[in-house]
Amino acid sequence: MNPPNTSDFLLLSRGQWDKNCNKAEIETAIGKFYAWYEANLEAGRFKPGSRLTMDAALVTREGIRTDGPFAEGKEVIGGYWIIVAESLAAAAALAAESAVLAYGIRYEIRPLESERGSAYRHTNETPDA
Repeated sequence: MNPPNTSDFLLLSRGQWDKNCNKAEIETAIGKFYAWYEANLEAGRFKPGSRLTMDAALVTREGIRTDGPFAEGKEVIGGYWIIVAESLAAAAALAAESAVLAYGIRYEIRPLESERGSAYRHTNETPDA
């Protein structure tokens, strides 16, 4: 259960490490990320999330494909986490504190919608007119 006046926001970790950074720098940033993430988990500003493996399946009306990758490197999703915040702006401000941003990783943050989908309501799946 969330604290009053807060909502859940999906944080998607996108992209790849900057090729100009060495592995030691990146490993240090990863360590700082996990310390930051765990402190925010403990404080109730995050809910558990996870890194994603490189395996994937794409399921469409044409069938199932497992011969990925299905996205360009800049679009790769490396993991997901849940932020608990009062607004999208507050969730973005919290995400902006992450140490990995300086090394090429980007975050996409989206409010989670609890309402069921409907063909009669404009949603992400609604085609542009």
